[in-house]
Amino acid sequence: MLRRRAQAAPGRDGNRSPWRCLRSRSMRWWSVANLVSNLGTWMQLTVQNLLVLQLTGSAAATGLSLSVQAAPGLLFGLLGGAVVDRLPRKLTAAVSQALLALVAFATAALVACGALSVPVLMVLAGITGLIATVDGPATALLGNDLVPEEDVPSAIALGSVVHSAGRLAGTALAAVGIAAIGTAGAYAVNGLSFLFVTTVIPFLRLTEQAKATARAEAARPRGRGAPKERGGLAFFLGRRSLLALAVIAAISAVLGRNYQLTLATLVTGPLHGGPGAYGLVSTLLAVGGIAGAVVAGRMRRPTVRLVALLAAAGGLLQIAAGLSPVLMLLLVMVVPMAIVESVADTATTTVLQTDPPAHMRGRVLGVWRSLSTSWGLAGPPLLGLLVQGVGERGALVAGGLVIAAVIGAGALARRRRAGAPRPAPVLAPEAAFQTAA
Repeated sequence: MLRRRAQAAPGRDGNRSPWRCLRSRSMRWWSVANLVSNLGTWMQLTVQNLLVLQLTGSAAATGLSLSVQAAPGLLFGLLGGAVVDRLPRKLTAAVSQALLALVAFATAALVACGALSVPVLMVLAGITGLIATVDGPATALLGNDLVPEEDVPSAIALGSVVHSAGRLAGTALAAVGIAAIGTAGAYAVNGLSFLFVTTVIPFLRLTEQAKATARAEAARPRGRGAPKERGGLAFFLGRRSLLALAVIAAISAVLGRNYQLTLATLVTGPLHGGPGAYGLVSTLLAVGGIAGAVVAGRMRRPTVRLVALLAAAGGLLQIAAGLSPVLMLLLVMVVPMAIVESVADTATTTVLQTDPPAHMRGRVLGVWRSLSTSWGLAGPPLLGLLVQGVGERGALVAGGLVIAAVIGAGALARRRRAGAPRPAPVLAPEAAFQTAA
């Protein structure tokens, strides 16, 4: 009997292992599928960039293809999230993965036949981005449905590790893949990786809580006679915690997360390092990101306050990095910067996927996709202008100061709001007379 209870409620036994989500057999299969998919995706993305360069010889065209693929997330993120909330999650994820496989196979066939042009490639990139507006929230929430809510941070952290490992290995495999099987073969491999995920999904077992939520959502009345339901954007704007999270993420993304730009200019500029030094910084950032994901896996119920504290800590570390007089001191700062960033990312994702009611989580992720795409596209150019205006060190220091100042101002405002006296309730005349008596 005790054993059955322990199995029925995993994650409530105080286990804080970053890998505790792997106690679920379905999560183990899902993690393998995610790794295979990430390997294929990063392999294809690398090959796509090289293919655009081969077809056009233009770095601007390569950047345009990435923007075209990201644009649907900005324009249709809300719609994609609403679709995920309306339809069965396993079915939605399986169909979206199958469609991504179809696009990859179509691209492979066009490359093999020599019929792929730049406009067609741009259209295919846009279609991929459009499908991703549904696939992103569907697969993210499906992974959470495989474990108890207490283990969701562990599942998200494991996904971050898988993503980082897939990115490193997939980028490395791209060069080998092009030499061994060609560009068309690399696209075909990515298509097979999506089909592998599609094949795994039907065998995944949801938790009882996730099944109950799915049944409740299926029974929710629809149509004209149903009560009016708030849209994703209205819900997001009406939830103070989500708005605070968006502000923190936006200023961090624009002024504090683009280390590939700020640290590159700092290392190769004032610190007089070469490509090797910058390569070492990039490696340390990747290692710190993976280490941070492992640390984040120990969390159980992160809050917006924790995200704010981590963002402020990241801003202070960024200031110290900008003031580093020598390269060695900067190298010491890089790993903790990456760890703080990774833990903050996992905490943010966990809050987004657990704080809203279950029937609104897809729409919340859709809103977040639109917002994050907007500051992801606007951040690098704005930061580049800041670097040109105040220099490499100035951009890091100024960005860190702004982040810390905004977090501090938010904390003071929250403390004042919490300490303000609440207005006395207005009593009806009869109630006031009885109270006085």
